[in-house]
Amino acid sequence: MVTAIAFYVSPSGRDDWSGRLPEPRSDGKDGPFASLARARDACRALKESARLTGPVTVFLRGGRYRLTEPLTLRPEDSGPVTYTSFPGERAVIDGGQRITDWQITERDGRVCWVADLPEVAAGRWWFRQLFVNGQRRPRPRLPRQGYFWIEHVEGVDLAAPMSAQLFEGSDRFRCAPGDIQPWRNLGDVEVVVLHYWIEERLPIASFDPDTREVRFTRRSTFVLRDDVASRFARYYVENVGEALAEPGEWYLDRSAGRLFYLPLPGEDPATTEVVAPRARDLLRLIGVPEEGRHVEYVRFERIDFEHAEPEVPTDWTPYFTAADTPGAGPGPHAAAPQGAITVPAAISLRGARFCAVEDCRVAHVGGYGIELREGCIGNRIVGCELVDLGAGGIKLNGADAHGPLHLRSGRNRLTDNHVHDGGHIFPSGVGILCAHAFDNDISYNHIHDLFYSGISCGWVWGYGENVARDNRIEYNRIHDLGRGLLSDLGGIYTLGVQPGTVIRGNVIYRVAAYHYGGWGIYLDEGSAHILVEQNLCRDTSSQGFNQHYGRENIVRNNIFAFGQEGQAALSRPEEHNAFTFERNILLGHGQPFFVLRRAREPRPAGFQSDLNLFWDTAGGEIVHVSGWYTPDGQWVITGRLDHAAWQERGQDRHSRVADPNFRAPERGDFTLAADSPAREIGFQPFDPDRAGPRAPDARE
Repeated sequence: MVTAIAFYVSPSGRDDWSGRLPEPRSDGKDGPFASLARARDACRALKESARLTGPVTVFLRGGRYRLTEPLTLRPEDSGPVTYTSFPGERAVIDGGQRITDWQITERDGRVCWVADLPEVAAGRWWFRQLFVNGQRRPRPRLPRQGYFWIEHVEGVDLAAPMSAQLFEGSDRFRCAPGDIQPWRNLGDVEVVVLHYWIEERLPIASFDPDTREVRFTRRSTFVLRDDVASRFARYYVENVGEALAEPGEWYLDRSAGRLFYLPLPGEDPATTEVVAPRARDLLRLIGVPEEGRHVEYVRFERIDFEHAEPEVPTDWTPYFTAADTPGAGPGPHAAAPQGAITVPAAISLRGARFCAVEDCRVAHVGGYGIELREGCIGNRIVGCELVDLGAGGIKLNGADAHGPLHLRSGRNRLTDNHVHDGGHIFPSGVGILCAHAFDNDISYNHIHDLFYSGISCGWVWGYGENVARDNRIEYNRIHDLGRGLLSDLGGIYTLGVQPGTVIRGNVIYRVAAYHYGGWGIYLDEGSAHILVEQNLCRDTSSQGFNQHYGRENIVRNNIFAFGQEGQAALSRPEEHNAFTFERNILLGHGQPFFVLRRAREPRPAGFQSDLNLFWDTAGGEIVHVSGWYTPDGQWVITGRLDHAAWQERGQDRHSRVADPNFRAPERGDFTLAADSPAREIGFQPFDPDRAGPRAPDARE
């Protein structure tokens, strides 16, 4: 006979009680546990004593469960076990520490709260996040608005092509007069360089006021130049104690162990909740796939996870090697080469199979929200909200094609999640990042308000062997990305050969890059054998669709509209067919349509395009162009072909130029009229409203 078993945990519980009662007994002799770790141990003891007669549910009563170390589950904690909030209540697993012992002082004529933190002074605690009444508050930065510009970096040739010295990072530069000064706690200051598609957080090691040379504790990942522009990179400095001046800002003096906070009007230390992260992460499921031992059948449902401060590794070598990019030497650097992939998560699973995190919320964390690492098979991340993130939302990774089979990850479901308000510390974080992983379902998610890509899939630059294949990226709603901060990003971004991968039914809009590459769907280096269909991409700073280089992709039955630099692009034509482009609708408003990037003149080669519908709502002619960037980073058109000349050169011979009769495309309504000429090219209407999270009872 199978008997379900229940344990209870409560903020008013005690770990020396049985945990079998939802509330304390009136005589105070029994009741719920106080900690999740005690409940975990009770489940483990049942298994070890052979008294486990059925599935176990651990009910968490409403309230906060404060941690300084993550709750860790190992293979011996496998289920079926479910950790969930008690019906009608919501539990919060909290890695923060509330700061209460404030002294009220003045700083430069402003009211300032000061708290002494002995553990900070002793070097046992450090944080770069502070939350006041549930809101993230900034550290002081200079300049207040905009950026400083590096004046000089030894050995950098600004006249060279953008990628010529890409991996020649530096551990120093010369700043312009007055930008950096010999501040008192110079070691607390971080220089944050924004260039290419990453940020680089470089702690200052020393500064020479006479030469204005700034030295760092480590080298940058990339050469310190401003990507396509012929100038050095832009940057700002963060956590400068002398710059603390605006209400809402805070500064942590690590040497003295003192926290300074300038309150907003109306804030009172007696009633204001100030929280700093204490835990590095909150939940770990750690199997040992090397030994065939996994964490299995463990579920977390309807639980909030808040406040974590990750320790970020400085060596990204395991993620990006010279084998992936010939000529690029790996080594220890200050940041990941892309997607903040080295930044840890508040919740991590390794060697986990058939586990789930469902209808949970992860908020106020310094890295990613949830990470599936090596050897993760058949897990579910479904219906979760991930918000106020230091990096991105969900990260999935495993062994690459040269790694051991038992460390590969695949067949996971990442669906119906809401990922937003991220990139606060690592703006290159991705909404959902799927690196070396296969046969995953990444669908029905809502991703917005990030500084980099919405969904990234694949992690092999070029045509090398790739684990990423058969991934389904379907019906996601992705918008408001980039915000003009970084370059080279997409609503959906792919890398490498990925047979069986499908990008279908996604709605992508308002993607804005800094210099170049604000794309809707972006098939980057080596992307191959991917199907792209029934997607709506509109209002992007570059094009709705772009392929850097790749082979034999199919792009059909999509709508690409109102790209500021054009509607579809190819960056590098090769001898083979890069993609087949057919039965798509391309809608512009005075912009060009096909764009051949990095070319002096439009050369409609390297891909096949036909049976498409073109229309310019501004009444202009249909033109196709080539273009690139000036030395100051401005996009320029270098050549034009009218549509007739385009057709004479073999492209779009059976395509049409006609108004597709959308209902109100300027307002984002792309409903087709019944008599639309799109039907004459074989276009099949689809419903963009299908994209985004489903109701719980509609999920698979």
